[in-house]
Amino acid sequence: MKQFETIFNNPIPNKVIKKALKKNKQYLKKFGDDTKTLYHLKETAHPLLTPTLGIHLLESSDKAWEPQSSKPIIIGNIRMGYGHYRIAIALASCARALGYTPYWFDLPSFQETTGAKIIRHLNDLYSLGSRLSQKYSLFNRFYWEPLNYEGFKKLSYNASDQVMSTLFTPIYHDLDPNVPFIATHVWPAQAAIHAGVKTVINVIPDNWPMALHLAQGSIHTTQTRSSTMGYKHLKGMDNENILKPMSDEDIAYCGHYVDHELVINIEYDTQRRIQRIKNQKAKRCLMTIGGAGAQGSFYAHMIKEMLKRVKNKELTLFVNIGDHKHVWDHIVSQVSELKDLPIHHHQDWDSTMTCVNDAENDNVEGIHVFYHADIMQAVYSTNVLMRESDILVTKPSELSFYPIPKCFVKRVGGHEMWGAIHSSELGDGTLECESVESANQMMSYLLDDTKALLAMNEAILILHEQKLYHGAYKAVELCDKII
Repeated sequence: MKQFETIFNNPIPNKVIKKALKKNKQYLKKFGDDTKTLYHLKETAHPLLTPTLGIHLLESSDKAWEPQSSKPIIIGNIRMGYGHYRIAIALASCARALGYTPYWFDLPSFQETTGAKIIRHLNDLYSLGSRLSQKYSLFNRFYWEPLNYEGFKKLSYNASDQVMSTLFTPIYHDLDPNVPFIATHVWPAQAAIHAGVKTVINVIPDNWPMALHLAQGSIHTTQTRSSTMGYKHLKGMDNENILKPMSDEDIAYCGHYVDHELVINIEYDTQRRIQRIKNQKAKRCLMTIGGAGAQGSFYAHMIKEMLKRVKNKELTLFVNIGDHKHVWDHIVSQVSELKDLPIHHHQDWDSTMTCVNDAENDNVEGIHVFYHADIMQAVYSTNVLMRESDILVTKPSELSFYPIPKCFVKRVGGHEMWGAIHSSELGDGTLECESVESANQMMSYLLDDTKALLAMNEAILILHEQKLYHGAYKAVELCDKII
């Protein structure tokens, strides 16, 4: 219990720790106790991530794992929505560019472990809450927004998570404590520290400081200077009480976490967008569904408003529904006109890449719907489609930080609003559009006002010169500095 008594020298009440320890016992009773089980790992190839990004998956084995690479790095992650996977792919991509071999360490994928069962249970609850928040305004207003905005912010919440994450450590047995570990969710980072890993980089995804994301003993990286200041001083994490701050060694500002292949092509892709605008080419809009599949009804109303432009060949529409096939069925049920239109469906990677190549050759029009049962393809398809798109329509989460003009729709959780605020102030995205009417107005503005979209692209080029989008490289480079 002593190890949980303080967080950055701030005392945690005994009742908080006792409650967390009691909760751990309940988890062990419900999901099984594997604290003395010896797990092993092996590295395997993924059909997309290995040939494309050099990422190797870590999976269960009956023999001890020894890395085949001379410079391995562990990318610890979980699926909670798509965001943590997306950031993990960005980090792995940049790690590979910096000479590392990235190993994908996805805690819930080890289905037999107690930790995986706990994470899947909590993720199911989070996904349900996300969907209900979009459907029921009172639930969103009185429960979901306060939980995401203030509940997750409290230091006591983090203390409970620190205790819970001790249950995730058995699967870490084969990891060399000297191999750097970079995590895109706080639970893998916390567990790595409990397991004795010496170099742990805890990559914070959000722009709203929350104690939820603290992993004491790691280096915390941030995407914005404002969140760096908020995290360093643990601002608001114990109501109005002033807390002792992190040391300078505990936190590092890095910038936006963006994939290597996107960063090195920013100038090329942005100039192509500018030329399409100046040449009055049909604009391309990419609409992405989040990992909880919560935007279906909102997007249905937006698509209905954009159909006239699509029919007049003023707009090409890409809709990435991820691995949520039911979302498109729901959209079609809401927009009857779609039943009479030719829709291009892409449900395997070859078809997706054919569409991307057609777009690169200016040979794409109409409505294209992308569905991938494989979660990696579902997430990464947004990356390859992004390069051929002029506007990204998304909730203001992890995609807020990507180098493409963005139209932000209604958030899922109060913490996400700060992604839109940050992007709109930088000039590469809009303000958050909390209603369908405001989103449709904003899209009309971006599609009709040439100056507005040009200004966003020009802002991206300026930010790229400042290396704002180089955050994933800088996070990985911290490993070299520590080692």
